[in-house]
Amino acid sequence: MEYGFWLPIFGGWLRNVEDEQMPATFDYAKQVAQIAEQIGFSTTLIAELNLNDIKGLEAPSLEAWTTAAAIAATTERLEIMTAVRPGFHNPATTAKMAANIDQLSNGRFTLNVVSAWWEEEARQYNGIFTAHDERYARTEEFVTIMKGLWADASPYSFDGNYYTLEKTQLHPKPVQRPGIKLYAGGESEAGKQTIVNHCDAYVMHGGTVEEVSVKIEDMKARRQATGQPPLESFGLAAYIICRDTEEEAVQEWQRITDVKEDGAGYVGYDDFVSKSQLEQQVKRNDYSVSNRGLRPDLIGTPEQIAERILAFEQVGVSLLLLQFSPQLEEMERFARDVMPLVEEKRKVGQTK
Repeated sequence: MEYGFWLPIFGGWLRNVEDEQMPATFDYAKQVAQIAEQIGFSTTLIAELNLNDIKGLEAPSLEAWTTAAAIAATTERLEIMTAVRPGFHNPATTAKMAANIDQLSNGRFTLNVVSAWWEEEARQYNGIFTAHDERYARTEEFVTIMKGLWADASPYSFDGNYYTLEKTQLHPKPVQRPGIKLYAGGESEAGKQTIVNHCDAYVMHGGTVEEVSVKIEDMKARRQATGQPPLESFGLAAYIICRDTEEEAVQEWQRITDVKEDGAGYVGYDDFVSKSQLEQQVKRNDYSVSNRGLRPDLIGTPEQIAERILAFEQVGVSLLLLQFSPQLEEMERFARDVMPLVEEKRKVGQTK
């Protein structure tokens, strides 16, 4: 199991807690990233939203790509997985930017391809927002162009329904060959097929061990049917509540799920559930934490959390993309109290 974390660019992850003591500033994000790579985290995921869907439309948030470049320049080992949404980008320019950050980071830049869901954000920022399956058709062309430009052959031409390129040159190429690793998540039929056809790894919203196991087996079978090599990894979003006792963990869970349905953080809720095709019904209680982070139930004592992490590992999860609040203090607690326990328990299990 590898441990990743969401870079804190929104001022927190909790829609029912106004001040999480984690400001949406680059200084704080940089501090978190630099300490994280020292204490055992391998990856940071930088979400891409121009509006803050957690703390409200008027709350500050950091822009993903400029932040990614700055984090690349101020870290040494961290994989920097940055979201990209085709409806807000030109594919050739994006391929150029990604190759440049990959050079800047010496091969540590990866992409999380997201086909977008927030109609209000698209309206305010002039993004392209279309029907669900059409978004994935656009994504397929977008990814095909990036891969073509990153490949060794130059120049590159493309004539599709959404994009046209004629003899486009891209130099320098990314450090990673034949191109930058692509993660993506999706739960609709169109989304899953796009991922197995064009991407390298699958990332999931939070789910139970049973739910995640079914998704992984399905995606493995779909990928095998394409004749391509297996997907490289399976990532899972989760929110951590680690306390010395189970009672303390439950108290914290109750505090952060005290749902305030008229809060600023619910501004994107209707778009999220109506513009996406989700396999599980999203409850407002689930939405208290972004990305269904409470659903994996990584809540309790270090012992309990370590056991659940190993259960996810056994069904094929290889990367946890974790959220904490407050981010820095709780990441340090997790690295100190949970990570070593997972290793110990895995060794005990292997010797039985």
